[in-house]
Amino acid sequence: MKKLAIIGASGHGKVVADIAETCGWEAINFFDDANGTKGTKNGAWPITGNVSDFILSSDTYTAVIVAIGNNEIRSKICDDLLARNIPLATLIHPTATISRYAQIGPGSVVVAGSVINTYASIGRGAIINTNSSIDHDCSLGNYVHISPGANLAGNVCIGDKSWIGIGACVKQQIIIGNKVIVGAGSVVVKNVPDNMTVTGIPARPFQ
Repeated sequence: MKKLAIIGASGHGKVVADIAETCGWEAINFFDDANGTKGTKNGAWPITGNVSDFILSSDTYTAVIVAIGNNEIRSKICDDLLARNIPLATLIHPTATISRYAQIGPGSVVVAGSVINTYASIGRGAIINTNSSIDHDCSLGNYVHISPGANLAGNVCIGDKSWIGIGACVKQQIIIGNKVIVGAGSVVVKNVPDNMTVTGIPARPFQ
């Protein structure tokens, strides 16, 4: 039996669980330190305990995925799981369009309607959210979140733990650094250095 643990009993967690069911996972259990208690449910799926409970029972699961939108928290949990040699699942909704030449790292989730084009590279623990698009030769670091409806043109490079907001667009060949936030609906036409928040059309540093 394919048995999946999901860390993060949130709304995003329900999306991830639904994808897992669609992809044929037969048993799905949630674990969460903050939301719900053991014996309750997140949507249709049971909350079995907290993260420590999962680690103690990890050998009874096929794999785990971290369904937490916050890039920093997701990265810390994933890195701890990898250090313990616990396998991370990668989930891709069947309606997503993925080039056979694209690469997607472990622990990533690709949500319905997304497009990842040829020779794009996605790091581990990424969230490629609903109806987003990543064009040819893009390179995304680890623990990046591409929000619903965001679009990256070709040859865009995005650093670790950066977040591209809902409906944002990034011009071709743009370099976005680590831990960058691009606000909802923004249009990025210039490179963005590390640790910066940009918003607007065109995107400028947030004041």
